[in-house]
This record gives sequence, structure tokens and C-alpha cells, in this order.
Amino acid sequence: MNIKKIIKDNISIALIESDELVLTDVQSALDLMATVNYETGCNRMVLNKAAISEDFFKLSTRIAGEILQKFINYHVKFAIIGDFSMYNSKALKDFIYESNNGKDIFFVSNEDEAIEKLVLDK
Repeated sequence: MNIKKIIKDNISIALIESDELVLTDVQSALDLMATVNYETGCNRMVLNKAAISEDFFKLSTRIAGEILQKFINYHVKFAIIGDFSMYNSKALKDFIYESNNGKDIFFVSNEDEAIEKLVLDK
């Protein structure tokens, strides 16, 4: 896992790149938040979809809700970069839509879009 800190509009954002799964369950989310905060001091982060367990995207597992609730509880804004068009689940599409219309969790297609979303609501 590689963590790079960038600053945009005086807001620090951690860009996390990993070829391995980083988010698989609630504990891995807590570990990620702690590591990023310790190494960068950031409370906004971007992660590529490939580093997230596929179970996250099956809402019936409840993993997405449990993990994202931790991000909200700990006041960490979070963006996931990837192509989400491959998912046919209406519930997941609705979940992504609702998240993208909120202020904390975003599902976006590229790094620039993630950064813009994370600096919108200072």
C-alpha cells in the first residue's frame, strides 16, 4: 500500500494505491483510517476500487454499510475510484447515487473527480 498526501484548497487528502485488498471488513476500515491518520494526518481519503473486496459491492452482505458507517462516525470523507457500471443491482446503483449526493462518501470514475468531491464541503 502506498499513501500519497496532496493538498488542494488548503485541504489535505490521502491518495491510497494498493494492488492488494485493503478494505475487506470493518476492522480493515478502522486499520486503514488509523494508518492514514498516523502517516498523513488526513481525514479525507481516496482508494481505488480494486483494493476493496467484491463483497463490499454486494449489499446483502451489509459490509458496505458497516464500513462506510465507520468512516462517517470517525468524520472521514471517503472517495472510491472505479468503474461501477458493471454492477446490475438496482439497490447498489441507488446506494451509489445517494452516496454521491451526500457529503461524506463518493463513488467516482477518476482521481480528479474524487479530489473535487472531497474539497467541496470544507
